[in-house]
Amino acid sequence: MTRALRFVTVRGMDSGLTRRTTLLSGIGTLGAAGVVARTGAAREGAEATSVASLTHLTARQQAGQRVIWSYPGASVPQALLDAATRGEVGGVIFFGENIPDKPTVAEACRRLRAAHASGPARGLPLVLTTDQEGGTVRRLPGAPEPSAKQVGASPDPATAARIAGDGAGRNLRSVGMNLNLAPVLDVFREPGNFDDQFGRSFSRDPRVVATCGAAFAAAQRRTGVASTLKHFPGLGAAPAGANTDLTPVRLDVPLAELRRVDEAPFGEVVRSGAELVMGSWAIYPALDADRPAGLSSRWLRGELRGRLRFGGVTITDALEAGSLSAYGDDGQRAVLAAEAGMDMLLASGRDVEQGRAVVDALTASQRRLTPQWYAALLRVAAMRRRLP
Repeated sequence: MTRALRFVTVRGMDSGLTRRTTLLSGIGTLGAAGVVARTGAAREGAEATSVASLTHLTARQQAGQRVIWSYPGASVPQALLDAATRGEVGGVIFFGENIPDKPTVAEACRRLRAAHASGPARGLPLVLTTDQEGGTVRRLPGAPEPSAKQVGASPDPATAARIAGDGAGRNLRSVGMNLNLAPVLDVFREPGNFDDQFGRSFSRDPRVVATCGAAFAAAQRRTGVASTLKHFPGLGAAPAGANTDLTPVRLDVPLAELRRVDEAPFGEVVRSGAELVMGSWAIYPALDADRPAGLSSRWLRGELRGRLRFGGVTITDALEAGSLSAYGDDGQRAVLAAEAGMDMLLASGRDVEQGRAVVDALTASQRRLTPQWYAALLRVAAMRRRLP
């Protein structure tokens, strides 16, 4: 995700619905007609378990299951632990300042899991995540040490990517995490551009990016860690300095080129079973000239779910990003994202109050988001049920 650039770490770079009745009827109908029927008998048990884990939750707790929170410093604030115990936290993202060393973050993960396990959402494993792409963009010391660019340029990119994905997964699992916000599937265009300056793109060739992304994600999955493909539909054409963390970014790339180059790796890796896709905060006028991709139903529902047939979980990039300055506060941005088709909302400003504000806004929006609300909850629950 783009917010990683300001905090790349490892070595010195880290700078009044009736809740139960409504959910039962809504999820019951959606589960039978909209999910189970499409996923087949093999998943019916998992879907039923996911529904059962949601029906007793209040609207606020349902909203919380869709929000990734964050916090400042090395110690988990009591306010975040309390929110987890109340069932209002779907996950937590860790940054360099939260990880002075592995024992500290392992203890943080343990405390967060314990708080979550004592609450009403205990049936869904808590998402514990970070950016562990490789190269300079690593929160934890250790694997994968090569950057994506080094992996893609190796004599055997598929094997190198498999080793990197396995290393990332084992490293994250060693401290208790279960989701990686990687791999990056951007296809960089020019040397030194936004992705290439930090070695975050596997290649300028979409086929190499697809091969590496699929191998990385599959190896990571075998360790028990889920993968996030980012930044859909791709930031590979962004020039150096075009950082959506800081300012709006507009990429005037023809739709045919976006589909042929940028979206191609996403389509390939989605077919291999990727769990999550993160949307880009850039604007792509070829399909939607008014909204960033992560706030655009044309991109999320039309292109990602419609054309590429992605059935997994969508997740935002950082809600506090500077590129979203025209779209209200973080809560308003979260609601716009949910309306467009986002399942999980990333409150990554390292402020517990931000997470609370996003949950507040989502809870208040439930009435007008009802159909999308249930579908998103089911996707999130199904994904989390598979996490360790």
